Amino acid sequence: MKIKTTIAALAATLLLPFGAASADDALELLEAGVLSAATEGTYPPFSMRAPDGSLDGLEIRVMGEIAKRLGLEYKPVIVKWESVLIGLEAEQYDIVSVAMDITEERQKKVMFSDGWLESGGRVVVRNDSDITAPAEVEGRPVGGLVASNWTKIAEELGGEVKAYKAESDAMQDLANGQVDAIITDAVAAAYAIQKSNLPLRLVEEPVSSIQKGFAIKMGKPNLAKAVNEALAEMIADGTYEALTTELIGVNPAPKQPIRTIFAE
Repeated sequence: MKIKTTIAALAATLLLPFGAASADDALELLEAGVLSAATEGTYPPFSMRAPDGSLDGLEIRVMGEIAKRLGLEYKPVIVKWESVLIGLEAEQYDIVSVAMDITEERQKKVMFSDGWLESGGRVVVRNDSDITAPAEVEGRPVGGLVASNWTKIAEELGGEVKAYKAESDAMQDLANGQVDAIITDAVAAAYAIQKSNLPLRLVEEPVSSIQKGFAIKMGKPNLAKAVNEALAEMIADGTYEALTTELIGVNPAPKQPIRTIFAE
């Protein structure tokens, strides 16, 4: 296949400047033969525990397949959301697979892979709520994941923000009437409502449209290029669609992915 030939050529090219260096050196990995990736493990459908206790979810499946195509062992590292970029800078793992929005502000701090998933922010309310549009959360208690874009959007809409460390806690508080709404990712919300049977619904009007990318520490262009090649290959051959639609029923691959910004 042309794409497989391309990825093989990339691997060979990455080795050339390093002479006797190994493929692991060329990919700028922290541990030979291992791709370590930060994940929360508590943010369905992106990362969660399967019935047998193993990690599963969109980011787990996609990152695991990327590692496989690069001939690497996939090593998930459980990290709290608010600490993921701190740990990346401290080189505690190679890449952040946590469902992170690609924003201009974050692009100044880290290098993102090409966008791997497209979604957007939505207001979630109880089925009996009188909230029908995002603007109607003004002056009302609104939940969101701590240190996320969702709390920022809630503030901009005039909501009284309550920050949560886990998305599941926010959803439960909403169902119990502790907050009037939460703002979160549309994909995550739809999955959670479907699986939990909570009496919640998504407000039709979105509050944002975003793409998510895998964050890599600045100065590791070879790793970013290899991840992008593997991601493009799995999207082209249908593997990405098979892995994701099984969980959420739709293919969330971006039609026009935001591309990696490489330093000149």
